[in-house]
Amino acid sequence: MNRTLERILPKVQKPARYTGGEYNAVVKDKDRVDTRFALCFPDTYEIGMSNLGCRILYGLMNEQEGLWCERVYAPWGDMEAEMRKEGILLYGLESGDPIADFDIIGFSLGYEMAYTNVLNMLDLAGLPLRAADRKDLAPLVVAGGTCCYNPEPLAPFVDFFVLGEGEEVTLEYIELYKKARDEEWTKAELLREAAKIPGIYVPSLYDVTYNVDGTVAAITPLDGVPATVTKRVVEDMTQSYFPAKTIIPSTEIVHDRVMLELFRGCIRGCRFCQAGYAYRPVRCRDAKKLGELGREACLDSGYQEITLSSLSSTDYPGLVDLCDDLLDFCQPRNISLSLPSMRADTFSMNLMERLQKVRKGGLTFAPEAGTQRLRDAINKNLKEEDLLQSVRTAFSGGWNGVKLYFMLGLPTETDEDVLGIADLARKVYFAWKECAPNKARGVRITVSTSWFVPKPHTAFQWEAQIPVEEYQRRVNLLRDALKRDKSITYNWHDPETSYMEAIFSRGDRRLADVLEWAWEHGAKFDSWSEYFDFQRWMDALAACGLDGDFYAHRVREKDEVFPWSVPSVGVSREFLWRERELCYASQTTPDCRTRCSGCGANKFLEGGVCNG
Repeated sequence: MNRTLERILPKVQKPARYTGGEYNAVVKDKDRVDTRFALCFPDTYEIGMSNLGCRILYGLMNEQEGLWCERVYAPWGDMEAEMRKEGILLYGLESGDPIADFDIIGFSLGYEMAYTNVLNMLDLAGLPLRAADRKDLAPLVVAGGTCCYNPEPLAPFVDFFVLGEGEEVTLEYIELYKKARDEEWTKAELLREAAKIPGIYVPSLYDVTYNVDGTVAAITPLDGVPATVTKRVVEDMTQSYFPAKTIIPSTEIVHDRVMLELFRGCIRGCRFCQAGYAYRPVRCRDAKKLGELGREACLDSGYQEITLSSLSSTDYPGLVDLCDDLLDFCQPRNISLSLPSMRADTFSMNLMERLQKVRKGGLTFAPEAGTQRLRDAINKNLKEEDLLQSVRTAFSGGWNGVKLYFMLGLPTETDEDVLGIADLARKVYFAWKECAPNKARGVRITVSTSWFVPKPHTAFQWEAQIPVEEYQRRVNLLRDALKRDKSITYNWHDPETSYMEAIFSRGDRRLADVLEWAWEHGAKFDSWSEYFDFQRWMDALAACGLDGDFYAHRVREKDEVFPWSVPSVGVSREFLWRERELCYASQTTPDCRTRCSGCGANKFLEGGVCNG
C-alpha cells in the first residue's frame, strides 16, 4: 500500500472499503498481463460488492490469460476529499494503480441517480469527462447495465454502451480492443468496428435532431451503423459462467451471502417492470448444477446464508426439489436459505417449512396495487385471495410480520385504488388474528409505497408520471386511512429522487449538460439523502434551459421518436403498445408458461422456445 494512502485511511469512515487484499481477490503478475480492465461501480463498496453482475464479470475476465480485471468503487466524501488533497488518483483495489493507466474502464449502470458518480469517478481518475476530449485509444470508457437501455443522458461521456448480458460480448470487445491497440488503430477506427459487434451501441455514430417542441425529430445512423442495436443474451444459463468462488469482503456489505441465480427473465409480464421486459426470454439454470454451485460457494466462502435469486424466485420450476437438495447440505451446517422475491400466489406451506428449517427470515410480498381492477390493469396477475391465503399460511406457521410493497401513481389509479391499499393491509391484519397460534407476540405489518416511474421499453413508456403535488396528496390520503391501525406501519418514498429518476430514465442526450452542471456544483451520491440536493438539480435544469416536467410529466404520442429508439430489448414496440391498451381496458395477459404472448423475445433462443 502506498504510504500516502496508509496515512489518510485512519482519517476516513470504513477504511476497509479502500484497501483491497480480500480473500479471493485476484492479484496477477503485471509482467504476464497485457490488458487491464477497471470494473467500476458508481456507488460505495458495500453496494458494489453486492452486485452479482459485477461478481460474474470479475471472475470471468480474470479467468482469461493476459487479462486482469480490478474493482473500483466510488469513494465516500471523506475519502474523496483526502484523495484530492493528497493528489491520489482513483485506483484499482487489487494493484493500487491509477485506472487512467488501464486499457478499459467499464461502468456498471443500474440506477439513474448514480450518473453523477460516473462523472466524479472519471474526474478523480484524472480523465476528461467527455468522450470527444479523450483522443487516445486508451483508456476506453464503456458502460453496461439496465440503464443502458436508455443511455442518452450519459452518451457524450461514454465511448460505447453494452446492451444486455455481458458474459460473451465483454470478451469480444476486449479482443477487438487488443487488435486495435496492437495494430495502432485510431479511436475512431475502433469505435466503427465496435459498432459491428451485436449488442454494442456507439452513441457518437448517431446524429440526433430535435423538433421545435423539444421532442426528438430523428436519430440518424452514421458510417453504416445499424438503425437499432439489439441486446445480447446468454442462451444456455446452465453452461454460462458463475462465480462459485467469490471475493469475501473485509467489511460488512449489503448482501453478505451466497447468491444463486436461478434463472433470467420473468414469465409474468407486469406492464410497469423494465427488468421483466429487458431480461426476456426466460432461461433457467439446471437444478442439479445450482445445487453443486451452492455447496461449492458455501464451502469456499464460509457464508451462512444462500439467497435463491431471480426476478420471481418462486416461479423456478424445480424450486422445492432444489431446496431439498440444498437443505441436506445446509441444515447440518446451520446455513439458511432465503427467497427475496416471492409471489403471493406461489407461496405454500410446503415451501415455507423448508425455508424455516434453519432460521426464519422475514416475509415480503409486492401486490403493487390495492384493488383487483388496478392489479389487472398493470397485469400483476395476482388475486386478493391468493395474497390472503399466503399470509394465513405464514401466520399459521409462526410468522408474525410481513412487508407489503405498493406503487402510487400507476396509470388509471384512482383514490379508490389508493384506499384499497389500506383495506388490503387491514385484511392481512385480520388474517393474522384469525390464524396466528400465538398472538401474544403481536404482529408487524409494514406497508411501503414508491412513486411510479415510467420506464423505457415497457408498456408504460408512453405514460406521464403524476405531478409531485398529486403524489403527495395520495400519500397523505393513504397515511390518513392507516392512522388508526397501530399494527400497520406506513413508509413512503420521497418524491424528489423519483422525479429526477423519471427525468433521466426517459431523457435525451441534452441532459448531459444538466448532469455536468450539477456535478460541477457538487452533485454526487444522489441516491443518498446525505448528498441529494433537489434545488441543485432544479438550478441545473434551469441553467441548461430544460424543463424537467417535459421529461417526467408528459404523455408520449404513439409514434413519437423516443430518445431510446436505437437500443432494443427484443420486445416489439407494437406488443408494448397493445399491452398499454389492455391496461386501459383492465384486461390481463397470461404468463409466458400459460401462453406465449408474441412479444418477440423468443427469437433469441434456438427453436424460439423458452425453457422457463
